[in-house]
Amino acid sequence: MTPETLLHILDYAAVAVFAVTGALVASRSQLDIVGFIFIACLTAVGGGTTRDVIMDRTVFWVADPINLAVAATAAVTVFLTAHRLESRYRALLWIDAFALAVAVPAGVAAAAGMDQSWPVILVMGTITGCLGGLLRDVVCNEVPLVLKQGELYVTCAFAGAAAFVLATCAGIEGLSALAICAAVTLILRAGSMAFGWSLPIYKAAPPRPENPKRGP
Repeated sequence: MTPETLLHILDYAAVAVFAVTGALVASRSQLDIVGFIFIACLTAVGGGTTRDVIMDRTVFWVADPINLAVAATAAVTVFLTAHRLESRYRALLWIDAFALAVAVPAGVAAAAGMDQSWPVILVMGTITGCLGGLLRDVVCNEVPLVLKQGELYVTCAFAGAAAFVLATCAGIEGLSALAICAAVTLILRAGSMAFGWSLPIYKAAPPRPENPKRGP
């Protein structure tokens, strides 16, 4: 399998799964079918578009508009079936976790394919994984998953991209390095949701009591 074919497959997979999450958020906002398609496409291509613009490469869905058809198909499917889900929010969380685990490898594969340095690979993997979901939640007035207190999200994307970089430094390349990237991303995100894994959060120190006034 050539690197270009692999990248196309990863992009299709990321588009499809992220489009489902966008449509699920649209269902929570009770949008019409056009709203479903818009939010699904925004979610599906947001991260990859930013990645491609930054790296000055042809935007993936402009080069291959089938990606938009994949996103729209996912949106229509969810529009017709979302009411069957017992908990749309729980489904959203887990599908989004799988989408993240596909999008991060797509981002690092695109950057690595252009022989970018490891800092760029880290940033491109993180952006590709996180930005589409951030746009989805902001537009639909939801608390962004990427910033939700007490959960790992951006950390998972960054760790997955870092795992890819370390794997390539160790001589592991191609599908194996991307599989390691996806596994690290998914394990951390799933652990955060299932077991409450999180990083310490900033807590402001309580104000110091004022010194009592002293008498003359």
